[in-house]
Amino acid sequence: MRTQHGICGLCFHSPGCGVIAHFDENEKITRLEPDPQAPMGKVLCPIADSVAEVVYSEKRLRQPMRRVGPRGGYDFEPITWDAAYALIQERLEAIKAEHGPEAVGFYAGTGSYERAFKDAFMLKGAEIYLATSILFPFGSPNTFGVGAPCYTSLGVLAPKVTMGALHIEMFSDVDNSDLIVVWGTDPSTSTPPALFEQIKTAAEEGAEIIVIDPRRTAAADLPGSQWIPIRPGSDGALALGLSHLLIRDNIYDKAFVDDWTVGFEEFAAYVQEFPPDRVAQLTGIDPATIEDLAERIVDAEGASYVMYTGLEYTKSGVQNIRSVMVLWALAGQLDVEGGRCFLGQGRMLPLSTERQLATPGWERSIGAGKFPVYAHYCGGEPHAILLPQAIVDEEPYPIRGLIVLGASLLTAWPNPHRWQQALEKLDFLVSIDLQLTRDAAFADLVLPATTAFEQASYCYYGNAIRYREKMIEPVGDARPAYQIMIDLADRLGYGERFPRHPDEVLAGHLAKSDTTLADLMLAERKVFALPPAPMVYRKWEKGLLRADGKPGFETPRANSRSNRQFSSSTATRGCPNTRSPMKRR
Repeated sequence: MRTQHGICGLCFHSPGCGVIAHFDENEKITRLEPDPQAPMGKVLCPIADSVAEVVYSEKRLRQPMRRVGPRGGYDFEPITWDAAYALIQERLEAIKAEHGPEAVGFYAGTGSYERAFKDAFMLKGAEIYLATSILFPFGSPNTFGVGAPCYTSLGVLAPKVTMGALHIEMFSDVDNSDLIVVWGTDPSTSTPPALFEQIKTAAEEGAEIIVIDPRRTAAADLPGSQWIPIRPGSDGALALGLSHLLIRDNIYDKAFVDDWTVGFEEFAAYVQEFPPDRVAQLTGIDPATIEDLAERIVDAEGASYVMYTGLEYTKSGVQNIRSVMVLWALAGQLDVEGGRCFLGQGRMLPLSTERQLATPGWERSIGAGKFPVYAHYCGGEPHAILLPQAIVDEEPYPIRGLIVLGASLLTAWPNPHRWQQALEKLDFLVSIDLQLTRDAAFADLVLPATTAFEQASYCYYGNAIRYREKMIEPVGDARPAYQIMIDLADRLGYGERFPRHPDEVLAGHLAKSDTTLADLMLAERKVFALPPAPMVYRKWEKGLLRADGKPGFETPRANSRSNRQFSSSTATRGCPNTRSPMKRR
């Protein structure tokens, strides 16, 4: 039986884990094993064991289908792709003629997280791919993405307004950490899976592991680990309480505060409201443990953190994460060996954005005047939480048609009853996915998408790009989401506005580097990477964090809109005063 080197895509988050795929005599994938020679692939997550079950599931959609029964059921009849596109064109143009283009919306879920798709349809000016611009030439600014409830707080909003960098432009130096705080996430079940292996190795080599989580996760069972149970939703209070102790006991990095921060006085006054006794009441953690945790973070010769959903999935998610970032800066654990570090300028391959389309007007969207910081960093995307109100209550105006790609709104968002009311009221709903989702019960049309194994694309690792080869032919009559979007744009009369094929997007990226698509295809594993560079710490002192090469951080000014929105926490700033920063303790 043959094997082939390639890239997994089962988790849809496109971390791009390298795999060696095994095929049977019918050219079907039977299993995946790690490819240690790939940029990311030394270990695979448990999802990889389900590759055959996912790709060849009897529940896979294999052809377009049109609803023939009442909404709420799954009564469909098969139709051709041409008929499906014609139906979408007819219904969207009818809604546009009667209600205007703004009455049509698009929601992109994690099923759209194929890299070429993300880069081609990303909103111009956005810091991250969340929603697709496919309806911008149609005239609708109402595009939404799964980033609204997931990752944007951690990946964009909190780090940008606090540190002037995206989450992917920072990393936790767990390989050199003496103390690793696993806060509100379970890396043993998360993607990419390599991080948990790093934490395991660190624990075996003597690093202390602290797990802050309501549940006892696998990291809490590693050698030298301590589990600190916490009341769900109280993580921000703990972080503020720890900063309170650093300031109270005068053990914070004073020179860093004086030279490189804005708003410290206000922050110090605010955290006075979080002494150990009150934090203990809020979190369920005893005061002695809180005091001990603060001292250990400060005293460690390199403390890093690993955090995610436990802090993000709350009403105060952005501020929870910012509080931890500020805590690490105050503790002197920012961009030091074993700490929370920056990649620095020039350590990520540049990406082409010239063909990305700008919103036809955020002020015309249903999000106008709401969530301005979110919209600012997300290319004018309105927050998806506003969708049910626009559909059901017709505020600020009605949304009549919606296309949902790679998502299930009814099983992903809070208050599913409200979302079901919205889906029931729509004039036209399209669901594009691998299987019939819960949303599909209310859809007028469902379209079959492919898995990552059935399409060509590429993966971007920051410092490397790898070509994704198509491994198998599409199951049934399924089509890649990229092709579906291009076909739809052609039907609506503006297909020329987008790159026609993923290879065209990739070639645009490579044009900004010193290689070509032809060179990439000849390279081992079809990988192009930046050469290794020595690690430099405390980069803000050396002009390695700003595009202009000046010392400091690229953060919003203290009186900017973004900082006013997040005024209860300190932020790093771009210009030092005349004092010299203190060496790490």
